Amino acid sequence: MRIRTVILALTLGLGLGIPPAGAAETYQLLFREGVLSGIGGGDTLSYSARRSGRSAPAPAPGQDVAMPPPELRLDLTVEPGSDVVLTAVQGDTRQRAGTFPGSVGNPLIMFFLETVLRDMASQSGGSPFYIRNRIKNALLRDAEIRPLELTFGGATVAAQEVTIRPFAKDTARERMSGFADLALVAVVSDAVPGWYYSLTATAPAASGEAGSGYVNAITLLPAAAP
Repeated sequence: MRIRTVILALTLGLGLGIPPAGAAETYQLLFREGVLSGIGGGDTLSYSARRSGRSAPAPAPGQDVAMPPPELRLDLTVEPGSDVVLTAVQGDTRQRAGTFPGSVGNPLIMFFLETVLRDMASQSGGSPFYIRNRIKNALLRDAEIRPLELTFGGATVAAQEVTIRPFAKDTARERMSGFADLALVAVVSDAVPGWYYSLTATAPAASGEAGSGYVNAITLLPAAAP
């Protein structure tokens, strides 16, 4: 399955609908609409995307993979009109991940969540359908939200950090290896173009397992600053 198909699968599969009142703040912070409205047609936001630890190794040349290789750049281009194109770039290779309506928000979070989902299913042996549903449910619950400041564009700006732990109370935790303690963290700010300053997923190594665990981090590159 190619990147575009995977992202579309999550977009259709999440089907979040209207969140309950107690989770409205979490939902609005993570899936804020209209965050690309201030970006001109033809402009591009670039993000570094890094995966380490338990993520799969880089594929062999010509191998068709469900997810991108561990390290790449993501270019999000606002086309003249209302469409947004997300492209994965590694070296001289460019692969379009999908085209989305810019009015619904920044599709980067869908790419991030599906990457984490696929990595977890591959490494833990769990069902992607079960994992997707647990993540979906976590997005509709209260999250850990704290204010912070970050340096962006040479200035100190206000931001918020949103943390979700989808499997903290899951009855199947014992079968998830280190992914039972998966943490999804989004740093968002009105002062950052595209809303997302960073999206990070971390999970410790399982008990008795060598290595530092799993890290998947997407961060806005400085060149994207206005």
